[in-house]
Parts: sequence; C-alpha cells; structure tokens
Amino acid sequence: MNRGEVIDTKIRKTRSDKKRDVKPTVSSNLRDCIYRLSYITQTPVKDVVEILCEKGLKSRKVVEYLSQYFRRDFQFINTLFIGDFKRESLQYKYQSGKNVRITTRFNQTTYENISSLAYALDVTPSKATALLLDASTRNTNILNAFVKSYLHAHVDQARIKELKQVLKYINKNNPYNEEISWFVLLSMIFDDIKDSTSNIKEKIHSWIDKYK
Repeated sequence: MNRGEVIDTKIRKTRSDKKRDVKPTVSSNLRDCIYRLSYITQTPVKDVVEILCEKGLKSRKVVEYLSQYFRRDFQFINTLFIGDFKRESLQYKYQSGKNVRITTRFNQTTYENISSLAYALDVTPSKATALLLDASTRNTNILNAFVKSYLHAHVDQARIKELKQVLKYINKNNPYNEEISWFVLLSMIFDDIKDSTSNIKEKIHSWIDKYK
C-alpha cells in the first residue's frame, strides 16, 4: 500500500426505513378496485396497497377471515390462532378469470409481519400480500376508514357534514337493502362529475350544489 492511501473501512448499512418491493398477483376485479380507490383519493396505487395491508394486519376481522387457511399457528395480539397442516396451501390457488400483478413497497416492520402471516398460511410473502389485500378490501370498515381519512385531510368539515347527511339519506331510502359505503359514495360523485373539475374538493362542492 502506498503511503497516503486511505482504506475505507466503513461498512455500508441497510437503512432501517428502507422499503421492500412486493409484487402480488391479484384478480383483475381486485386490481380495478385498488385502481379506483387510488383514482378517487388521488393516492398512488402502491401506497393504497400498502395502507390497506397495514390496516388489514391490525384488523381482527381480517385475521379471523384468513385464519381458516392457516396451516401453522399465528399470534394476533393476545389471540393464538391454531394452524392445521391438513388444510390445503393457497400458494397456487388463483381466482377464476384474469389475474394481474401489481407492485407495492413495505417498510421493514410491515414486511416482517406479512412474512409471519405468510408462514402461517404456508405461502410466499407475495401470495400472503395478495390474500391480505383481498381480505382487507372485503372489509367495509377498512375501506371507509381509508376514504374518510382522505376526506378529512382535503375537505372542510361543513362539506363532510353535508356528505354524511347525503349518505344517511341514501342508505335510509335504499330499496336494495345494501348499505352504501363512503367508498361507493365517492365513486358515485366521481362518476357523476367526471373531469369537469380539477380536484376532490371542487368535485364534492359541485356535486352537493348540483343536488341542493
């Protein structure tokens, strides 16, 4: 080694907040739902998937739904779900029709939680993500929480109050006995207003004023 040379002994460390790419394969219907949620909340698809999965991991209803497929034990807060290896693995099970791949990213903690779920399900983390995402979008409470959180951040309280009254009226007079969620209501507004306004606040204002 020549005099004056400096040896760089610094070890490159992996950032603790570095995100892991995951590419689950989902049904085209689920993909369309995710893309629509992304569109009406103006949130990137990868972020929508990440948020829904994180909410699903914290939802007892979602975990209880998935527990019917557990081949190994899974601990959820203070509940231990017992796995059964007699259950068929869902690794190679796909919904009928077209299946497509979407991309998302998880922080290390969420990825580890999904890996634990994957172990219980006896599938890969990618497959576990697809199953978790499907279960989360079936949970109306999770979709409502996602949409309401977005609305509270972008729409004033007076308009949200008016939207609540509209939602209450629709559900009270709905002849189909199917409760309309915040997600469905926001979808209705976007379908009705189309591209005549530039942002969610203006769209909601225009839609409410239109029906006053």
